Amino acid sequence: MDENILGLVAGGITSVAMLPQLIKVLKNKDVEDLSLLMILFLIIGLSLWVWYGFIKDELPIILSNAFAVLVNVFLLIAYFMYRKK
Repeated sequence: MDENILGLVAGGITSVAMLPQLIKVLKNKDVEDLSLLMILFLIIGLSLWVWYGFIKDELPIILSNAFAVLVNVFLLIAYFMYRKK
């Protein structure tokens, strides 16, 4: 198997891992069980992976982690929209 295909498949699977959580939050408008620190650390870590992907010129790393950053940024936005004040 081509290593780029393997990287894209692996990255794609891990990138969509937070989609069910985002969908649940948007559907229920409830973020009580989410950890703000977890979301922030994920965004920072994934952003560093994107940067690393650019340095190494590795498209699978860039694409999968950039998508994961977007999902987690939407989750962060939802966190602030639906949190109880």
